[in-house]
Amino acid sequence: MLACDCQGCSERCSARSRNATAAAALKAVRSAPKSVDSSLGGLSRSSTVASLDTDSTKSSGNSTSEICAEFRVKYVGAIEKLQLDMSKTLHEPLDLINYIDAAQQDGKLPFVPGDEEMILGVSKHGVKVASLDQCDVLHRHPLFLIVRMLCYDDGLGAGKNLLALKTTDPKQEGCSIWVYQCTSSEQAQSICKVLSASFDCALMSDKS
Repeated sequence: MLACDCQGCSERCSARSRNATAAAALKAVRSAPKSVDSSLGGLSRSSTVASLDTDSTKSSGNSTSEICAEFRVKYVGAIEKLQLDMSKTLHEPLDLINYIDAAQQDGKLPFVPGDEEMILGVSKHGVKVASLDQCDVLHRHPLFLIVRMLCYDDGLGAGKNLLALKTTDPKQEGCSIWVYQCTSSEQAQSICKVLSASFDCALMSDKS
């Protein structure tokens, strides 16, 4: 599940120049060191299973020339176009988790997703969410616009994990939060690890 041969994604594994462009854009939005936390902890609703802050020069040691993996997830919902002031308050993982909790309590996000499964693909170009047959692309999150990805237990007792993706806009004037449900903590951690390797790949290409 962690690795694939980059099949079914037209934007994957394209020319080296496109990767260098994404890496350069990634450096433009970088402002602080990144940390990757893979501690399993107690798996409570407020405990982070895995957290990826994309502003970093630290390598995970898993980089390859082409990082590509696909996972079956369900879409919970999104809170889009948050203002810059609000975005700044959501820097730490626990801040983001608490914000999502509050949004669910207020009815801005559902507690459980719909029944439809989707394919979440991670590559050196970013994250793409598509229908199972790959015919319809629902969301695209370019690598250089991803600020943080984290996953944690949804607290509903079924062993499901939520995957939260915080993205910014090209002008860094705000952020959006995208929430997906994973089948397990192992799947959620795998997504974070592959994304971390994708950032490493982009940074290495930029240096070469």
